[in-house]
Amino acid sequence: MGLKVLTQMQVTLLLLIAFTRIGTAADDQALPGCPNKCGNVSIPYPFGVGVSDVTGKNCFLEKNLELSCNDSILYAGNVEVKNITLGGQMEMNFFVSSVCKINISNGQKESNTPTLQTASFTISSTGNKFVSIGCDTYGYLNSYVDQAKYSTGCLTRCDKNEANVENMQRDYGKCSGIGCCQVDIPPGMKNISIQASTFDDFDSFSSPNSCSVSFVVKNGGYSFNMDHLKHIPFDKALMVVDWTVGDGACNVSKHTRNACTSDHSVCEDPPYANRSGYQCKCKPGFEGNPYLPNGCTDFSECKTGKHNCARAEYCHDIPGSFVCSCPDGLIGNATNEGGGCQPKHSADAFTKIVIGSGVGLIALFVGVSWLYLMLQKRRLLKLKEKFFQQNGGIILRQKLSAREETSQSATIFSVEELRKATNNFDESLIIGRGGFGTVFKGVLSNKKVVAIKKSKIVDSSQVEQFVNEVIILSQINHRHVVKLFGCCLETEVPLLVYEFVENGTLFDYLHKQSQVPNVSWKTRLRIATEAAGALSYLHSAASIPIIHRDVKTANILLDETNTAKVSDFGASRLVPLDQTEIATIVQGTFGYLDPEYMQSGQLTEKSDVYSFGVVLVELLTGKEPFSFSKTEDKRSLTLHFLSSLEEDYLIDVLQNDILDEENKQEIMEVAILAARCLKLRGEERPTMKEVTMELEGIRHMDKHHWINTSQNFEESQYLLSEAQSTREHGDSSGQQNTGFDSLRELQLIDFGNGR
Repeated sequence: MGLKVLTQMQVTLLLLIAFTRIGTAADDQALPGCPNKCGNVSIPYPFGVGVSDVTGKNCFLEKNLELSCNDSILYAGNVEVKNITLGGQMEMNFFVSSVCKINISNGQKESNTPTLQTASFTISSTGNKFVSIGCDTYGYLNSYVDQAKYSTGCLTRCDKNEANVENMQRDYGKCSGIGCCQVDIPPGMKNISIQASTFDDFDSFSSPNSCSVSFVVKNGGYSFNMDHLKHIPFDKALMVVDWTVGDGACNVSKHTRNACTSDHSVCEDPPYANRSGYQCKCKPGFEGNPYLPNGCTDFSECKTGKHNCARAEYCHDIPGSFVCSCPDGLIGNATNEGGGCQPKHSADAFTKIVIGSGVGLIALFVGVSWLYLMLQKRRLLKLKEKFFQQNGGIILRQKLSAREETSQSATIFSVEELRKATNNFDESLIIGRGGFGTVFKGVLSNKKVVAIKKSKIVDSSQVEQFVNEVIILSQINHRHVVKLFGCCLETEVPLLVYEFVENGTLFDYLHKQSQVPNVSWKTRLRIATEAAGALSYLHSAASIPIIHRDVKTANILLDETNTAKVSDFGASRLVPLDQTEIATIVQGTFGYLDPEYMQSGQLTEKSDVYSFGVVLVELLTGKEPFSFSKTEDKRSLTLHFLSSLEEDYLIDVLQNDILDEENKQEIMEVAILAARCLKLRGEERPTMKEVTMELEGIRHMDKHHWINTSQNFEESQYLLSEAQSTREHGDSSGQQNTGFDSLRELQLIDFGNGR
């Protein structure tokens, strides 16, 4: 905040504000109802002991920061805590590792290896030394990070003559390497163990109880003494550890629960890369506990001398900063740079000052108001720009600019326009929820009804998927593909604006019979044909071939006339014109995934054909693709369908009430087509263009000729031979015994008899 010269009235008001702030500042560093101290050691939150007497909740932020207080001694686990600072450090009395010679004659030793196992505590590399003491001693400080072991340490050996050792040890009190060695500790060591060891030389000293020891000690916390070669008078040493909260850096924690809850706190990452978690700090001008709500409070720049006023009495604290003003009887600029305050010379001067002050006050008010509005506007613009970049706006803008010459171009909507369209995203306008996010119904200013998709918060790995969906949909213009009108990137989560398709999904239409009547076969066949036409367009008629990768009934929408529209292109991929397959991470919906794609990771157009085959089976049977509630042989709809088709039990899997004398041949043709789409080898499946042509032909076939053409008979023979080959040689995908042995008789099945 800039420094200002104020009138006496302003000074009085500011003093009242500052005194009120100081009077209400909280001294407690713990949560309400939680102990502030154990003995003489303060316990600041996020550390804590037990549960709150007020709220009944934990006094600590996370399990690793839970402490205990026994007999006025504070413990972290079984280690005594001596001091905790909100700067991210803790002092504790940690155990000394020792190996003692209890019987020289037979070489018996007694040793211990203390450990400190917690990801929240890291041994301070700047505040400690690792020390080993003895004349035949070597010690290790081991650290375990991401299941890998790292070690540092030192060794010291001496002459067995004690006088010679004392002769060599000239710097008394210092650990110089003779009888005592010390090393710096590398950064990032956590989950530590200390291990003191001795060489097999038992003649260094005659004392049977001499020990070799190793320990971590705070800088300046240990002075070497020759007597320590025979016996060290302590079993614990003061050690400094760095602590953090959470299990990720600031850019990760902001998407989850962040511990920096104070209005004036900020998140800071640790100073080195291999340290997990983060810390909270109060902003400049504030002090206190940044982990507590309202824990960061304003401190007095005037009392601490952190100001540039000409004299201390000219300084007045305000929240987060200070101002310099002249007292009564003096005028001028109260800062060092302004020359300080001067006495008044005359009444005329006073009048001029009053007038000038009044004018200045008005100007100041106008200026401050203008500045506030400009700062708010600038802040909002910066926030919008931040979100724009975060949501892939730069990538999207570059890709759309390359297509400006085409007629297909997505509109970039402002967030204000979409808020108005959805009544500020009123929950009553929600028309869909799912793993992708939430969909709202909205009405634009031109009265056009749209569907606005509000995605969940995305990280950098999801930005490309979002941009992908925009690019793909912006170049598609097909009556059976949901139209993308545009997008908005000015919010924390990206927004997509689609045409509104009001009758829901084909999945709901088929499986929620309580909401809709049973769907007729003619309607099912028409919807299948329309969806197949859309996928055929994507595969072969679009400027760049597109593989949908998530074909399912939940992604086929129905409008007011139950016309099909394929939607949700978040997982889709563009296929370069010189390629027929793409290597990708397997993605899709269980029950619809192509087994060949799952095994190879090679995505082709035939993967969509397989998924569409499952959709055809769903339309024939009215059943969901997979159900854990059914018996094992019926859990997978495709396996059950193909098995029934093979064994002449097709009627058992058809949905009730769709079969009649007029549509027998159509249903058989669609069943055979579905079986072809579900072939294990993609190269043996038809293309979506062929599927579309066959469905069109089925819709217009002569209803009075039940006996099939020779082409159908040949197809049945082909399927039969493949099924027999499958049973003879096995199936790598696990789908055995799903051939169609009896398809040659399928043409003559009397559906009216039930089998």
